[in-house]
Amino acid sequence: MLPIYIGFGVVMVLIFAGFGVNRWVQTRRLVAAYATPTPGPNASQKPIQLTIGEMLGKKVFPRGERPTGGLGQPVDGIKCGSGMYVYLHIHTHLALYDNGVQIRIPRYLGMAPTPTGGCLYWIHTHDASGVIHVEAPKLGKYVLGDFFAIWGEPLSRTNIGGFKGPVTAYVNGALYTGKLSKIPLLAHQQIVLEVGKPIIPPPNYAFPPGE
Repeated sequence: MLPIYIGFGVVMVLIFAGFGVNRWVQTRRLVAAYATPTPGPNASQKPIQLTIGEMLGKKVFPRGERPTGGLGQPVDGIKCGSGMYVYLHIHTHLALYDNGVQIRIPRYLGMAPTPTGGCLYWIHTHDASGVIHVEAPKLGKYVLGDFFAIWGEPLSRTNIGGFKGPVTAYVNGALYTGKLSKIPLLAHQQIVLEVGKPIIPPPNYAFPPGE
């Protein structure tokens, strides 16, 4: 019987070790999501203060998502629900420019009407300030591509929301050369997408107090 007891003990140790490793990984991912971004090249600029309810940029898009976006169905594994339970709550800022003119990011993106009233995607906007809210019941690798998929607008190096031309991207003030859809949505991340020219120096924003 001794070998059986030893084997059972080994199995239990491995199970508890697995739980411990998983908890450690989850904790590190949560800390990383909330971490303050490394100051970028424009960090010395006086921050532009964002305010709740602000409308930033030229109005082009209607409020809410497009027919090709999220209308209540899951999008990229992101559900549209009541928003009652939130485990991860962070804010990212997105600024979009077309040939040097700032374009307004619509309010109420990710808030879909349903026959019973409405639902809220884990990734959404409250106002037109460019602040993206990630309010999710679980950890995940939420990226800019998820936001545009819910919105229903294209996101590529030659087409941002229907504005076509070469795209220059900045993340926290630093030039970003990777795939745009893979830009992570992290706490106080500042994303700037510029279509065409002139190239505007990426602004440095200060989030509203408490955000």
